[in-house]
Amino acid sequence: MANEIDNVRYEEEFILNSRGLKLFTCRWLPKHCEPKALIFLCHGYAMECSISMKDAGIRLAKAGFAVHGIDYEGHGKSSGIPGYVPDFDGLVNDCSDHFTDICERKENRKKMRILLGESMGGAVALLLHRKKPEYWDGAVLVAPMCKIADEMRPNPMVTTVLTKLCKFIPTWKIIPTQDVIDAAFRLPQIREEIRANPYCYKGRPRLKTGYHLLTVSMDLEKRLQEVSLPFLVLHGEDDKVTDPSVSRLLFETASSSDKTFKLYQGMWHALTYGELPENINIVFSDVINWLDERTSVGNSRLEIQQKLANDVLAEAKTEVCA
Repeated sequence: MANEIDNVRYEEEFILNSRGLKLFTCRWLPKHCEPKALIFLCHGYAMECSISMKDAGIRLAKAGFAVHGIDYEGHGKSSGIPGYVPDFDGLVNDCSDHFTDICERKENRKKMRILLGESMGGAVALLLHRKKPEYWDGAVLVAPMCKIADEMRPNPMVTTVLTKLCKFIPTWKIIPTQDVIDAAFRLPQIREEIRANPYCYKGRPRLKTGYHLLTVSMDLEKRLQEVSLPFLVLHGEDDKVTDPSVSRLLFETASSSDKTFKLYQGMWHALTYGELPENINIVFSDVINWLDERTSVGNSRLEIQQKLANDVLAEAKTEVCA
């Protein structure tokens, strides 16, 4: 399916992953210019790309970027048990396979590759970077799930019991937690939109999904220093879903030499969908300015690759002359 919105071309496509599951993908492309770079969307837990990230896709495409999204297994329009993540590594591999396929197309090989992850999608983006440390040219991390806020976590005793149970009843929806929609989205009308969206999961977290969310966030928190790509991390000061202090810690401890941290006073968890309109404009202005600054100075990864290719060619010519 394809259509056009505000000089942005929108397209949808279903693909098969390595496990034979049908996954939904979508893209927003600028209609009248060659894209400055490729942006890859990683959505949050229980969310999807085509509706809840539509505004992000349009804004970024209008700013000149090609934007690609995918609904994870068990999310959105993709196959799987709704809200169920049986294997987080499999989820990351699905994103890696799809995004890499797009990057390696002939028309895209010289374009910069930027990950944009929200909440759990921020964790996905960081794990994609860990999987291929030199492949991605940057990341925008919106309230990344590097630590689940204490208010959203069951007490340690309950967590221990549920962890043992998830081996036997992994899909059961029995994790006691606050309503994520009420905690994450500031505007009541957006909460109602999400509850009315048939592609957003609204039940309690399934046992194994909750186990993955907890263990992945704990693992990321312990290994923040390994993050080496350029990144912009954004967090609302009043976030009650993911912990803003860990985004600050990521900024302070990551080994990256190009890193920026924005903490927004009075803003909630969902910074790009669910905040006050004027706040959303501030957030996207910061994101697009950061992207424009990096794409305007050139692509160091491509320059290194070109230099290596030139060195190989020069060595080959030397050997021929000898």
